[in-house]
Amino acid sequence: MEPDQAVEALASLAQEHRLAIFRLLVQAGSDGMIAGEIADNLGVPASTLSFHLAHLTRSGLISQERKSRMLVYRADYSAMNRLVAYLVENCCAGDACAVDLLATQGVCL
Repeated sequence: MEPDQAVEALASLAQEHRLAIFRLLVQAGSDGMIAGEIADNLGVPASTLSFHLAHLTRSGLISQERKSRMLVYRADYSAMNRLVAYLVENCCAGDACAVDLLATQGVCL
């Protein structure tokens, strides 16, 4: 991951609603969620949600897929893992502490 990509992804997550949306989509797994489900779960108005979903999509952290008349949103796990790997690649002066901790939490680097 390039530094400008990391900055864009982190900036995308540096807002309460977007962070909550991303975390919800990570929990939803590969099935993802439609916008209405996300709005219901988080209590975010549709117009606000649309803005935040577009921001997260542009940053590459989530994807959208049209299914009939609905848009399904999914977390992009490979983008998430690249961001986490970028953040910890020089961690702990080369010790495996951060990588080991992430592995125990199910994060693949």
